[in-house]
Amino acid sequence: MIAPAACSSAERPAPLVAGSGAPVVVPGAPGEPGRTAEPGQRLGESQARAAAQDVRFAEAMIPHHRQAIEMAGLAAARTDDPSVTAMAGRIATGQGPEVTVMTSWLEALGRPAPEAHDHMPGGYGMATPDELNRLREARGSDFDRLFLSLMIRHHEGALRMAGEELRAGRDRAMLAMAQDVMSGQQVEITRMRRILDGV
Repeated sequence: MIAPAACSSAERPAPLVAGSGAPVVVPGAPGEPGRTAEPGQRLGESQARAAAQDVRFAEAMIPHHRQAIEMAGLAAARTDDPSVTAMAGRIATGQGPEVTVMTSWLEALGRPAPEAHDHMPGGYGMATPDELNRLREARGSDFDRLFLSLMIRHHEGALRMAGEELRAGRDRAMLAMAQDVMSGQQVEITRMRRILDGV
């Protein structure tokens, strides 16, 4: 369940942090070269103040990403399909740093990150405990079909969450994160559908 954002948290200037998508170039002093920020690195304060929607987005997307990472971690021992293994690796590699960024952003507002992937209102494509158990037990092409079907639905839920943030959020860092989710996961959905057609 998503806790409502406290007014005091939402009214503080939100930290700007580098994401895991496009590189963020930090300008140097006059006459000095710039540098590329590391993912999760704090870059100062946002000119905008975080809205309750920004907090809701981070608090919902962290457990959502964690479940995707957990599901992706099952692939190596359960599939022989290199396309499925590669997709699972891409998901884990891409979403892990985003969890770190959103966790740091929440902590800077004085809010702890959610600890578990509880099911959110509306579901947002989250796998149920029964679906996760079936995925753990599946092997070979059965695993491939179930993994891809569940992950496509999971990604579609993330797109809905990102769309809500882009419509109502105010914080630059969370808006940038939502845009990264929107563009990156749409591409992954297309690839997973193509792989699923061949399984």
